[in-house]
Amino acid sequence: MKSALKIRVMLVDDHFVVRAGLVGALTLDAEIEVVAECDCGEDAIAAYRKRRPDLVLMDWRLPGISGVEATAAILREFPEARIVSLTATEGEEDIHRAVKAGVVGYLPKTVSRKELLAAIRAVHGGEKCFPPAIAAKLEQRNRRPALNDRELAVLQRIARGRSNKEIAADLDFAEVTVKFHVGNLLEKLGAADRTQAATAAIQRGIIHLD
Repeated sequence: MKSALKIRVMLVDDHFVVRAGLVGALTLDAEIEVVAECDCGEDAIAAYRKRRPDLVLMDWRLPGISGVEATAAILREFPEARIVSLTATEGEEDIHRAVKAGVVGYLPKTVSRKELLAAIRAVHGGEKCFPPAIAAKLEQRNRRPALNDRELAVLQRIARGRSNKEIAADLDFAEVTVKFHVGNLLEKLGAADRTQAATAAIQRGIIHLD
């Protein structure tokens, strides 16, 4: 049974120190109870089934199943789930993926305790929470042309310093096909060369190297 007095929160973050800090910050508030802590996406899905929290604070970069995948899995099974991304990842593509997965809020880990508590209450009350800076990045992303799967595969290898010939071998493409995709990437990313394309992609969260 859910308590009528407290907002029941589940924390998902792979760093123990971050989770401990969040528990300390949240439980000082008499209206909030942390009912579960998870360090990976797989455990988050299982814990949601068991605990049915009112709200989930989900990190985006997790080992194994990512925060995006865990969010989508939870929402497929529990469409009423209220999930907020709380992450150090603030690239516009990361925000876009989070919204597509179904989050109702997106907060940077630099958020203050006061802002975090206000966001939790707002989301618990049925609102969405996308701070102005996050909303602006999302709007900017929505105005950009999307990359297809082949372009993303080529872009990931460009960022790792692979040549067109190496990319062609990796992906079983003709080298002329790789050159075609590189040209499209430069145009879509507004980049003058491969280095600029890779830099822009990393900054926007389109690709991650780790």
